[in-house]
Amino acid sequence: MTETLLPATLAEIRDEFLELEEPERLQLLLEYSQELPPVPAQYDGHPEMCERVVECQSPVYIVIDVDSDDRVAMHATAPAEAPTTRGFASILVQGISGLSADEVLAIPDDFPQSIGLTRAVSPLRIAGMTGMLMRAKRQVRAKRAA
Repeated sequence: MTETLLPATLAEIRDEFLELEEPERLQLLLEYSQELPPVPAQYDGHPEMCERVVECQSPVYIVIDVDSDDRVAMHATAPAEAPTTRGFASILVQGISGLSADEVLAIPDDFPQSIGLTRAVSPLRIAGMTGMLMRAKRQVRAKRAA
């Protein structure tokens, strides 16, 4: 992974995970699952306005806003009964929101593999987080082009 491309917010999150032993990393992921911010009112109860992340077994929906200053806000919903997936969504929402569109597009695609959870959670769950990241980047590109 190219160190210079990882925005500070995501680098801090990654380092927070890598400083811990594997069992504690899973606990930290569960803590993130409890910190997923609610979606703004205009999206709440309107999954048709969001994109389903089909790579996730649980129903996860994301939507990206890009403001006039090219700043990104990521929003996600994930069920409380899927704490791993919800934790990954929370990491991305917290790590991406506030970044510029260019910073989001420069996030390495392998970021989900870099936070030290590949042995603690199933490859399917890592694929789900990768799917969230890929869809977020695609939405940033689409919103910019619009």
